Amino acid sequence: MQYRSIVRILGLLVAMFSVTMVPPALVSLIFQDGGGLPFLLAFFLCLITGVAIWYPNKDARDDLRAKEGFLIVALFWAVLASFGALPLILMEQPQMSVTDAFFESFSGLTTTGATVIQGIEFLPKAVQFYRQQLQWLGGMGIIVLAVAILPILGVGGMQLYRAETPGPVKDSKMTPRIADTAKHLWYIYLSLTIACTVAYWLAGMSWFDAICHAFSTIAIGGFSTYDASLGHFDSTLINLVCVVFLWIAALNFALHYAAATGRSLKTYFSDPELKAFFSIQFTLVLITFLVLVYYELYDNAEQAFDQALLQAVSISTTAGFATTDFSQWPVFLPIILIFASFIGGCAGSTGGGLKVIRVLLLYLQGKREVDRLIHPKAIYSVKLGDRALPSRVVDAVWGFFSAYALVFVIIMICLIATGLDNLTAFSATAAMLNNLGPGLGEVAASYSTVSDAGKWFLILAMLFGRLEVFSLLVLFSPTFWRS
Repeated sequence: MQYRSIVRILGLLVAMFSVTMVPPALVSLIFQDGGGLPFLLAFFLCLITGVAIWYPNKDARDDLRAKEGFLIVALFWAVLASFGALPLILMEQPQMSVTDAFFESFSGLTTTGATVIQGIEFLPKAVQFYRQQLQWLGGMGIIVLAVAILPILGVGGMQLYRAETPGPVKDSKMTPRIADTAKHLWYIYLSLTIACTVAYWLAGMSWFDAICHAFSTIAIGGFSTYDASLGHFDSTLINLVCVVFLWIAALNFALHYAAATGRSLKTYFSDPELKAFFSIQFTLVLITFLVLVYYELYDNAEQAFDQALLQAVSISTTAGFATTDFSQWPVFLPIILIFASFIGGCAGSTGGGLKVIRVLLLYLQGKREVDRLIHPKAIYSVKLGDRALPSRVVDAVWGFFSAYALVFVIIMICLIATGLDNLTAFSATAAMLNNLGPGLGEVAASYSTVSDAGKWFLILAMLFGRLEVFSLLVLFSPTFWRS
């Protein structure tokens, strides 16, 4: 294990992360809200700590392989989210406990979107901006993780994408050339953010709100500058802008890269995961719309469709934006939306959940087993499009699903042990593990009532969800730490 190289990289990451404290300080200066000092202090603390960690190990430049990659990936999220809590601990408004500050920071950087803050619109603009910025930075990290790193590590069947990954990431080394892939993905991510910002502004938001909501939309995070989320604006056009860009962000960014470099949309139309994703989305929106119309919850069909479209897409892609309290909707709708978040977005997107490709492969594997029962002597293979998949990929997906279910059950039981009722514990675990945000029961609006112990379990669930379970679970294996 190349520990010095890992420490060097972490030092650089922390030092670079210090720069993210500057924009909120500038926002405070522009709006004269008096909230800039905590960010300046956090800037110096991050910079000094990062340099102090990096400097003694600056000459450690050994090649990093998969084993070190797992540790770097886990430490990346845990360390940066911990340093991200610094300004939240230091600020006077709102006054937050250490646990709440860590919860908010981890929720932001993992793009979960759960919050313990009430009265968000009354916060200093610097704090509002910082929360949104955390999600945006986390979204970029997720893209690089999912498109450039997980295919190399082979986590949960993602080796499927190794041959299709843009850029030079096809060998087994965690080489610096991953930076080339990250650069191209960064351009796409930034371009989508700018386009989303302009669209929100044209739809009626102020520039500040447009930028903030574009950050959390492209990151599929769900943070807002208002307690009422998108419901504050009461605008069908803004809801539509949100839905369109959530769909774009929920697609595999490798597809966006291929379309941009090839200057052709054919890549989208030939992708089986994309077809499955939109089939699920349209079915879910239709079911939600029909139930809302049947129960006459809204004055007319247009309002019902607007609410059904925004809520169904937002919850199923794991964004968590809201225009109404969906937990109060009738019969099975709240539960079906929570279950839809288990599917989430496509692999290589900023969405959470199991990912559409894995759910599709689980379905195809199940179908194959049914066919085998009918024709025991026939030979069937799992095909994705026209390509037969090796058994190792299918086995990896089943292993991922099993680990996901196991982590879910353990964390839910731990939450019940802290005093949460069954429904709240179930939905909170689903919301954190799927990086969704809003839940049902006590956590429908905020997580402020959850105990400190419960919040730490939820933070762990956020990390498991964001790191695709195995990237974190592997660190608990004694085999991993053997030389």
